[in-house]
Amino acid sequence: MLRTSLSLLRRHALAPRLLRAGLRTSAQPSSGNPPMDFPCIDKLETRQRDLLSGPEPTYEKIVTGYQTYQHPSPFTCDHGGQLTGMRIAYETWGTPNPEKSNAILIHTGLSGSSHARSHELNRNPGWWEKFIGPGLAIDTNKFYVICTNVIGGCYGSTGPSSLDESGARYATTFPLLTVNDMVRAQFHLMDHLGIRKLHASVGASMGGMQSLCAAALHSERVGRLVTISACARSHPYSIALRFAQRQALMSDPNFNRGHYYDGVQPHVGMKLARSIATVTYRSGPEWELRFGRRRQKPDQPPALCPDFLIETYLDHQSERFCLQYDANSLLYVSKAMDMFDISHSVTQRLERQRTEKQTACTSVCMDASEQPASEEGHSGVETGDEIMADLVRGVSSAMQPTLVLGVQSDILFPVRQQKEIADILRRAGNTKVTYYELDAMYGHDTFLIDVVNVGAAIKGHLENSD
Repeated sequence: MLRTSLSLLRRHALAPRLLRAGLRTSAQPSSGNPPMDFPCIDKLETRQRDLLSGPEPTYEKIVTGYQTYQHPSPFTCDHGGQLTGMRIAYETWGTPNPEKSNAILIHTGLSGSSHARSHELNRNPGWWEKFIGPGLAIDTNKFYVICTNVIGGCYGSTGPSSLDESGARYATTFPLLTVNDMVRAQFHLMDHLGIRKLHASVGASMGGMQSLCAAALHSERVGRLVTISACARSHPYSIALRFAQRQALMSDPNFNRGHYYDGVQPHVGMKLARSIATVTYRSGPEWELRFGRRRQKPDQPPALCPDFLIETYLDHQSERFCLQYDANSLLYVSKAMDMFDISHSVTQRLERQRTEKQTACTSVCMDASEQPASEEGHSGVETGDEIMADLVRGVSSAMQPTLVLGVQSDILFPVRQQKEIADILRRAGNTKVTYYELDAMYGHDTFLIDVVNVGAAIKGHLENSD
């Protein structure tokens, strides 16, 4: 009877209390068969107990050595929410020329920080360490390189884990964001740095959405465009995958509707979400070659915890991530990716929405719970030709020399989505669009791994005199 009651309780929000008390709910064997061991669950329970007694992770300390810009006036988001005292974390490499015309803005992926390359203030390797530097693809002998942590993130820029005006964490009172918001915030930073026009806007994955957005919506301030493994609008498959991640995260009893900062982080949900994400970042052919069907302990009976090498890889990757990135940031930033659509009708609707809010907002502005409903993500047109025409119109100002890169093994952003970017730019009248399709086995993460091919394409485009 006691075991039954504990089992029911553990399924609900009282699970953390059971773990705090150290109670176990596994049934004793009655069949005569030996019980299954669950070392993976033991590890989760141990971490739960440690988090109950230990300090909460501070995301700002994971990445160090960045500078911050604080916007002097309220920043109104596309969906109507507002940020006061918005901060942007950024890092730079290289030296600006007198005109500051050699600046390159690097846009990050979903969980990326501003630390794209090591420097004196942070000697840890950056996430694009082999691509940025003297003589490399993005040559710091020639260019002044800037990388930011997007707003909504947790590595120095204002996000859900930041403090609001009252001194409390925003949590899920943080306003909904768009990719357009992220880019507008970055151009406020460019104003602060005195950069009137970028030599190039460069990004991959969500960063490629940002670079396309920068070129289309701030065309007079972008000289060249590089968009890698991205899209002009999020497609149902990638939306579904990110939805599954968010559902796994929000199902963690510790999530507490996003208000977990004074308690235990939703580490189990984050680990599950990262496992799903990792599957989408690489490719089957790579894993066939790398892991095959090999097991960690082939001489032992099969286990329900990580057993195959591919399972141990997913477990390791997700374990490493689950306390290094804020869960709310994952929700907000991934939702902004889902809603991305460069179509003219969508961008205009967001612009009107934001302008109306700015006009109506005087001393008091609405919080996230009062934000108006938006139709973003549905352009109001139905046929394929109408959708394409709307996309073409959305990039009608993006006439910069453009490099579009896709990867054949990418399942998260299939190459047809990069072809669509190149197609709409050409239809809009851009005669300087270069499209490359790489036959690499690393899937979506190719932009992080294939230094030779990705790096050569970027370097050639940035240093071309056309």
